[in-house]
Amino acid sequence: MLQDLGLIVFYVFAGVAAIQVLYYLVFFSRLAFYKQELEQESIPKSDVSVIICAKNEEHNLQKYLPAVLQQRYHGHDTPAYEVIVVNDYSEDDSKYYLNSIEPGYSHFRQIEIKQAAKFIPGKKYPLSIGLKHAQHEHVLLTDADCKPASTHWLSLMSQGFTEGKEIVLGYSPYTKKPGFLNKVIRYETFFAALQYLSYALAGVAYMGVGRNLAYKRELFFRHKGFTSHQHIASGDDDLFVNKAATPDNVSVIIDKNAFTYSEPKPTWKAWFQQKTRHMSTGKHYRAVHKFLLGLFTSSQLLFYPLFIAAIFYEPMRYITLGILGLKLLIQSIITWSAMKKLDEKDLFWYSWIMDILMVVYYLIFIPALVRRPKASKWK
Repeated sequence: MLQDLGLIVFYVFAGVAAIQVLYYLVFFSRLAFYKQELEQESIPKSDVSVIICAKNEEHNLQKYLPAVLQQRYHGHDTPAYEVIVVNDYSEDDSKYYLNSIEPGYSHFRQIEIKQAAKFIPGKKYPLSIGLKHAQHEHVLLTDADCKPASTHWLSLMSQGFTEGKEIVLGYSPYTKKPGFLNKVIRYETFFAALQYLSYALAGVAYMGVGRNLAYKRELFFRHKGFTSHQHIASGDDDLFVNKAATPDNVSVIIDKNAFTYSEPKPTWKAWFQQKTRHMSTGKHYRAVHKFLLGLFTSSQLLFYPLFIAAIFYEPMRYITLGILGLKLLIQSIITWSAMKKLDEKDLFWYSWIMDILMVVYYLIFIPALVRRPKASKWK
């Protein structure tokens, strides 16, 4: 009886390992070995509107907005882009700072929202206002606390609008700092990007990150903006992409100079609150995306517990170890290549322990997928 149970555990373990390996080979290898040719000094092919929504962000605007305003994206004599800051009912001195810099930048303007939107939580209302007032068809979104990696950020991201492409997904990592929390935050961000960028390259894009995301205004209004999910505080980025993406209208930009960097949360509590809010939107994804994500998550959650159980079944012990070794080898090659692409190589030496800790991560955050999120301010 015990022998039969041990054999069943082994076969289940082998099946779970096969699912993991298939995901790495079929999906994640697309990002790891993706080749892309971009021009650092390309001539603007179209004008772009950069939109930043800000609520009580005076400090961050002072620190990061100049890098957005000083992008190398010019026509003959004037910038081929505009920067719109939607000041969403801020209670600090953001308005006065924005007023002070407006005369110095002809391509900058602010839109001040003087009354909060009572029935539309989050930043969907200010973002909709920004899109409505944007002068150009192509819009590039980022946040007030984000800094472009270079003066070529706008130029590189705009090159994603090739023929037929209406959505451009970028990468937005967190800055490197000492401490284990920083490594956890950066690894989780990398791993999320490994998934959503790889899926997009496979023609099943399911999300984007609003810190570095571009799309066409016509696409936004064709899908009636955020109407279908305006009651949800989060989701101004991932739920819109989930709704509007098709197998053919999404492109990916992973040039290191096209990243936007953000400061990571300083405490475990703050990070936990952020992730709980972000993950609460997953239950609203399309069924095919929930299936693909759920299958991979389940395989991750089960892999190491099943390995521990299977290793005690002596007749298959060496085969069990061989399966573990093969899975880790394939995973390591693809992870290393993807980390090089996303400039996260220093995390590779922690990747195995992080892979194990993902079991704890899922156990902590999966409940956020089923709980009803509280309607809260986005800042």
